[in-house]
Amino acid sequence: MSVFKKFTVLAAILAASLFFDGCEQKISTELQKVHWDRDMCARCKMVVSDRKHAVQVINPQNGRVYMFDDIGCTVLWLQEEQIEWADKAVIWITDVKTGEWIDARTAYYDTMNITPMAYGIAAHKDKSTIKKGEEILRYDDVAKRVVEIEERNNKRGIK
Repeated sequence: MSVFKKFTVLAAILAASLFFDGCEQKISTELQKVHWDRDMCARCKMVVSDRKHAVQVINPQNGRVYMFDDIGCTVLWLQEEQIEWADKAVIWITDVKTGEWIDARTAYYDTMNITPMAYGIAAHKDKSTIKKGEEILRYDDVAKRVVEIEERNNKRGIK
């Protein structure tokens, strides 16, 4: 095989590999821009407007983003919709003090807040920002608490 043919074959292989590599779909699990006062909560369909209690859930399988106005709606949506990828979901929540997006699974939570859906639970990046004497929860505790609140409200006829 001549040098020219070898070069042509190598160039074709390189071009094909670059083409197929460029076609590979990369799934983003990055935080997405919120369109405040326009994006709707995936569960209750209210507009996401409170910058201190917003949540984003990202499906790691396809990168789809779901917005929520309250951590309570997030927890209930994951449960009610029986989301198979819930344990792998990327969940962002805004810090109640700064409005900064933080990882919901590593955040600290307190329970004495006025929130969009009245669950009262707010996220903190650092537990030192929670008032002394207040109950401090972690994400798994928040999920249990929201379900308890919802069950109690349903028994009393509150929707």
